[in-house]
Amino acid sequence: MRVVFDTNIFISSFVIPGSLAEKAISKIIEGRDDLVISKDIIKEVLSVLSSKFGQEREALGHVAVILSDLGKIVKPDKRVRVFSDEPENRILECAISGRADLIVTGDKEMLRLGNVPGDVGSNTT
Repeated sequence: MRVVFDTNIFISSFVIPGSLAEKAISKIIEGRDDLVISKDIIKEVLSVLSSKFGQEREALGHVAVILSDLGKIVKPDKRVRVFSDEPENRILECAISGRADLIVTGDKEMLRLGNVPGDVGSNTT
């Protein structure tokens, strides 16, 4: 299954050992699912880790490499404006461009969206 993770899924997997988010990442590492990711998503994850968790530059560099290696990086060819929170729009763009089967998120606004064009779904872990 091709999946896109919301930024909070990545953050939760890094800071909450044993969480459902960590289990979702494990499925990617084990090859049971395929991660689709964009540079915009990686930048957002790094920004949150830096601003909210005080991660230093070297650690952020390691995270960027890991995320790049974990998934297939796609470059969305068009912008969408569905959500008021711009990072959520980047998640949706990645899912559409990467032909994802599922968006893994806990974001209530995104969950209300349900299915979107291109059969991109929205679900929680």
